[in-house]
Amino acid sequence: MKHIIVAAIVVMPALAQGGQPDVLSTLTLDEAVRRGLQASPRLAESAARGEAAAAAADQRHAGMLPQVAAQAGYARTNHVDEFGVPLPNNQLRIIYPDLPDNYRARLDLQWPLYTGGRLEAIERAARIEAAASSSDLEAARTDLRLEITRAYWTLVTAGESLRVVDESLERTRAHLQDARNRLDAGLIPPNEVLTAEAQESRQRMFSIQARANRDVAEAELGRLIGASPGTRIQPDARLEPPAPEPATFEALVAAARQNRRDRAALVERVGAARERETAAGAGAKPTVGVGGGYDYARPNPRIFPREEAWRGSWDASVNVNWPLFDGGRARAETAEAAASGRALQARLAEFDALLDVEVRRQLNDLEASRAVIAAAADGVRAAAEARRVATERFAAGVATSTDVLDAQVALLQAELDRTQAIANARLAEARLNRAVGR
Repeated sequence: MKHIIVAAIVVMPALAQGGQPDVLSTLTLDEAVRRGLQASPRLAESAARGEAAAAAADQRHAGMLPQVAAQAGYARTNHVDEFGVPLPNNQLRIIYPDLPDNYRARLDLQWPLYTGGRLEAIERAARIEAAASSSDLEAARTDLRLEITRAYWTLVTAGESLRVVDESLERTRAHLQDARNRLDAGLIPPNEVLTAEAQESRQRMFSIQARANRDVAEAELGRLIGASPGTRIQPDARLEPPAPEPATFEALVAAARQNRRDRAALVERVGAARERETAAGAGAKPTVGVGGGYDYARPNPRIFPREEAWRGSWDASVNVNWPLFDGGRARAETAEAAASGRALQARLAEFDALLDVEVRRQLNDLEASRAVIAAAADGVRAAAEARRVATERFAAGVATSTDVLDAQVALLQAELDRTQAIANARLAEARLNRAVGR
């Protein structure tokens, strides 16, 4: 019983601490991106595919090097009648003995000297494919960086929206209390209090929805950065408009064609298709290889007469193989590789056309977002002034409670519009960076 009590004293604080959600305070965007890149299973998969492509290239290179193998075997054969010839001294010379147990060991060498460029082209294609896999990995990092940025600013926007709604809720509650005091003093009719109560209930509903949206955005960002479920994330960012883009459209397009890693992967795969076409065309050319080996066997079938003893022998050869007729196989493989290369070239041309449109669209979205921010800021200033005037008129008894609530709702909407406009501008900036390959 004493041991159970001691164990409970030790375990219960740990369980109590483990039940509380972790808090990531002051998480900046750069820190979120760094953690997301480290914890992403998607990038781990792309990296593994790149390693597999590099290993495949090494495998293709190994096919051009000498191959040395050690072989060993044992065979049991049926009994045979021995064959021999009599000697002058009346003895029998056994030429073909009965040896059912056969042992063999061989050291074998094979080396392709000339393959018409087939193996070399296959290796070059594999090396290019490995480089394309590396470009795919960089493109996946860029996509993930944009996804984390989107989730981060979504969380910032949700948190800011929650703050705005909560502040509006507090002001509505204060106005409701003031309306109740005025009702008790006989200054306003009961319907104005009921209107204020309805508005307060509506603001509480908005607050619940905003809190739920923030929790969803927090869970999405936590998934991307590898945080444990239930982790509380407090972004350390201010909703400020992005800096103006100094580059022109032409400069951005040129930078995109140079920096986009997914485009680089396409260009590399076009080159790999050309190498595979070269390798397929070499299938109709002759190949030359050398071979050799050393056999150590009992009995050794190359030594006559056979005897039950370990004997060694060697061989060396030069082999030429020329496919005079293959039924059109090499021609079909070449046509297939050529068609695949043309398909990749067409995809690259379409990518370049879409890239121009994407850069222009993202640049226009960024410029439009800046203009929306300026308009939203003017709307906030106008709504704040309207609310101040409505509040003063209500205090002077020349405005109704409905006027104050309407002004309050207009200010709430204006603040939410500004928050959303700044977040949209940040996202537009991130999408433009993604389109340019930054």
